[in-house]
Order: sequence, then structure tokens, then C-alpha cells
Amino acid sequence: MYVTDEQALSAPAAGTEAAVRELRDRTEIIDALYRFGLGQDLKDRELFASAFAADAELDFGPAAAKWGGKPPLLAGRDTIVTTILGMFAGRVDTTHQVTNPRVAVDGDTARLTALVEAQHLLTTGHATFALLKNPYDVDLIRDGDRWVIRHLRIDNAWYTGDPAAIFAG
Repeated sequence: MYVTDEQALSAPAAGTEAAVRELRDRTEIIDALYRFGLGQDLKDRELFASAFAADAELDFGPAAAKWGGKPPLLAGRDTIVTTILGMFAGRVDTTHQVTNPRVAVDGDTARLTALVEAQHLLTTGHATFALLKNPYDVDLIRDGDRWVIRHLRIDNAWYTGDPAAIFAG
């Protein structure tokens, strides 16, 4: 489930070319998650969409279950983008901070685990908020020179505040 390898790079230390290639991949893999977070925060449809493969899936169910929520599995880049940005546009201000990224690359697929702190505040009054610390489990695929999310599973370590700041009602 989570990337628990004992070291960051698999390329041999003496293999400069392989190490550079692996470092580029790792940077692009983590950038997919940065595009996911910043795309939401800026309400930037193109940036947010650039994080996902066309057939991507986003599973927020494990996190929402912590407070009794049951969101559907979102399938397909267009559905994910339209649903998430539509849910927040004009209603919720967000910030996402990504920490502790761990990456495992296997050819044209990769796995990323990270912690994401996600702040959600109602635009009409920041006193209603939800602050979450979420472990992310991400499967990615290579898309040319960049990487995109194929499957994103969001769990929750803890939260404070009111989940209505995320989901209306």
C-alpha cells in the first residue's frame, strides 16, 4: 500500500545517467500531486486536469468514512475535475500542502505515498472550516515526459472542524 523502500533511488550511485533519469522521473511523479493540490487551490481547471490520466480514479471514501461520509468513487479525468472544482467553486477556499513523498518507479508505472494537509474554509465565513491530515496512496503512469495519476486513494489520519466545509450539507 505505502512506499516503504529503505532508500530513495534504485539506480546505482556510479550510474550517473540512470540516476539523472530516475531523479527526473521522481520529480515529475511528485509534481503530479503538486498539480493536483495547486489546481484545486487556484481553481485552475487545466492545471488540475493535468494531474490525471483520462481513465483516472479518485477514492475519497476512506477519508470521508472517518466522519460518516460516503462519497462516490470518481472515475475519469473529466468527472474528477468537474466534480471537485464544481464542489468548491465560489463556496470553499482551499490550501494543500504535500509532505513526506516516497516514490517507487517500475518502468512506466509508479507508486507515490505522501501526507497532504488540506485546509477547507467556507468562502462566506472562514469560521466554518475542515483541516485534514491525509495519507495519499497514488498509482501513476508515464505520459510522455510527465507522469499522471491513474488511481488516488485518500485516507485520513485526523481532522478537525466541520466536514460541511468540504461537502455541502
